[in-house]
Amino acid sequence: MRAFIIAAAALLFTVPTLNAAEQLPTLEQIKKTGKIRIGYRQSEPPMSFRDNDGSPVGYSIDLCDRIVSAVKTKIDKSDVSVDYVPVNAQNRFTAIKDNKIDLLCGATTRTLSRSELVDFTQLTFVTGTSLMSLRKSPIDSLADLKDKKIAVVKGTTTREVLEYSLEETSTDAEVIVVDSAAQGFNMLQENKVDAYCSDQVVLIGLLLTSETPDRFHVSENTFSYEPFALAVRRNDADFRLVANRVLSDLYRSGQILDIYKKWFGLFSDEIPGAIAAAYQLNAIPE
Repeated sequence: MRAFIIAAAALLFTVPTLNAAEQLPTLEQIKKTGKIRIGYRQSEPPMSFRDNDGSPVGYSIDLCDRIVSAVKTKIDKSDVSVDYVPVNAQNRFTAIKDNKIDLLCGATTRTLSRSELVDFTQLTFVTGTSLMSLRKSPIDSLADLKDKKIAVVKGTTTREVLEYSLEETSTDAEVIVVDSAAQGFNMLQENKVDAYCSDQVVLIGLLLTSETPDRFHVSENTFSYEPFALAVRRNDADFRLVANRVLSDLYRSGQILDIYKKWFGLFSDEIPGAIAAAYQLNAIPE
């Protein structure tokens, strides 16, 4: 009996102690630590990127900043600090799953397979996969990619859509996989590829933030449906509800139009029908 007790005690003390923060719901964790961590992509304009001062800015960042304000009110704690954590296409979802960030802000497509890893808020934007090329050699369709080199970021739905579409249309093109939008854009500028493939809104952002926008051409055609949303940890309904309340209020009140014009006004004064429909459909009543 004495030997059994000793063995049981030894087993007890070898069980690893779980990090308390990892067990807490997000709102409780934020209240306890006094900190909320926002994951963002550093080179996905106009959704999320660094400005000239190195500060995170963008359409999605503006949405997340409003969610932070709502979180402070919800937990009755005004001195919550915000940590902006850079993530990339490959680690963004594991960063949420492993409790390294609380909210993912950027150009993130909501899919069913990704919902096995994280939960998503209501839609924040709608776009589609498109192509950027040099204006002197414009590329407007998949057929134009024959015998061409095209860059695309790894770990994205864009790569999946591009490779599937090339196969379906029997288009013989060389796909160059890169680590970031900045790398793909630079390769296009340096004539190392003939086109860069990404979500059309990201391509527009790269165009608007370029020092030489007249050099580039963004195709008006899209060949996928990319519904954007913010990502949070799975099964954390209270935190997700705070975020959804903020988004719904922005859509109902029309304040989202000011945010849209802030980031897209230079490109177009009119909101595309698909995006306007997304705003209306996600304007859920309180």
